Amino acid sequence: MRVALLSYRSKPHCGGQGVYLRHLSRELVALGHTVEVFSGQPYPELDEGVALTKVPSLDLYREPDPFRVPKLKEFRDRVDVEEFLTMCAAGFPEPKTFSTRVARVLKERVDDFDIAHDNQVLGYGMLEIEKMGLPLLTTIHHPITFDRRIDLSQTRNPWRKFTLSRWYGFLRMQKKVARKARFILTPSEASKRDIARDFGVDPDRMQVLLLGVDDAFQPPTTPRVPGRILAMASADAPMKGIATLLEAFAKLRTERDLELILVTEPKAGGKTERLIDKLSIKEHVRFVNGISDAELVELMGSAEIACVPSLYEGFSLPTAELMACATPLVVSRAGAIPEVVGPDGYAAELVTPGDVGELATALGSLLDDPERRARLGANGRRRVDELFSWRAVAATVAEVYEKVIADYEDARQRFDTLASSRLNDRKSETC
Repeated sequence: MRVALLSYRSKPHCGGQGVYLRHLSRELVALGHTVEVFSGQPYPELDEGVALTKVPSLDLYREPDPFRVPKLKEFRDRVDVEEFLTMCAAGFPEPKTFSTRVARVLKERVDDFDIAHDNQVLGYGMLEIEKMGLPLLTTIHHPITFDRRIDLSQTRNPWRKFTLSRWYGFLRMQKKVARKARFILTPSEASKRDIARDFGVDPDRMQVLLLGVDDAFQPPTTPRVPGRILAMASADAPMKGIATLLEAFAKLRTERDLELILVTEPKAGGKTERLIDKLSIKEHVRFVNGISDAELVELMGSAEIACVPSLYEGFSLPTAELMACATPLVVSRAGAIPEVVGPDGYAAELVTPGDVGELATALGSLLDDPERRARLGANGRRRVDELFSWRAVAATVAEVYEKVIADYEDARQRFDTLASSRLNDRKSETC
């Protein structure tokens, strides 16, 4: 099959969308399919055999100058103007503007593809793609309604609440598009349930498909660093629970020699850095970012314990990747995380999300129990071997492509038959 994979941003090393795009595209090509990725900035890192068509935005949120004001010569058309004005009004325009741009690009290339695959863009332009004659499959990793609820619940400033509400305004569009999607893939039962509830999508039009873990993630061949705790999450996103981890770590630091490594890049002077200063743990917390895949695997395998303190996850690829490295885990009992680690704490200690005391106790107990750490690590690796394969994901996705194409062709045939019947009826009435 000839596949167009659509993603409005595809940051390769953090965020499930970029990771999903890279590994799925690679494995689809390995199965003999032709894949072309259409992406806005930041552009993806893709493997050999996967084509990339850049669909550039104004890149208003790029580092190191997010929320930048573009020069006048950068504006190309009304979509660029809409993108900038939406940002100025505190909104997030990228899903909508990317969908408009990519629909425009695909309009000239409909015959080049058998199917288009929306990687949680859910912009109005996605609906136009099917009208052009190209079947569309949609992946929703989790409904962003959870991000909005958590962000708003942790904000007391009225003006900040207003701007956050504006920022998440794109959700109204995403709900409408999701309800009209032909078929949806999602990575967990938790996400499926939440998409049905928050977006109003019929569960019969959704299929759960677990994600994969790249073969590069392997248990370490060298000893782990005593007292090293690691977490992989956006430091400044409240939903990731890093504040809870920092407070728990500060409690443990009063009686133990520990270090905390956070694989993220915090906002300079942001909440995370201020909390670290307040807790007086700056010299014991290290941020790591911009490293290679090999360096990331080595870092994951160096930790004595890893922690996933999120308040919600639609799947949590970092959890599965850490399991692949046989790294003992303490994780939140939130969203799909229990599905990933297995029943009854098979591959991790589970704690109540947001509970500092419970998290500190669980981390401390696991640090004191090397046998338990070894057992959790081995169980995690075993679970990854049994369940999380990108090749299996790609094979199932290809099967779903065939079903979506068949459903689309059937719907078109029914429509053409109905239209022809109505036309004949009108001709008869005229005669």
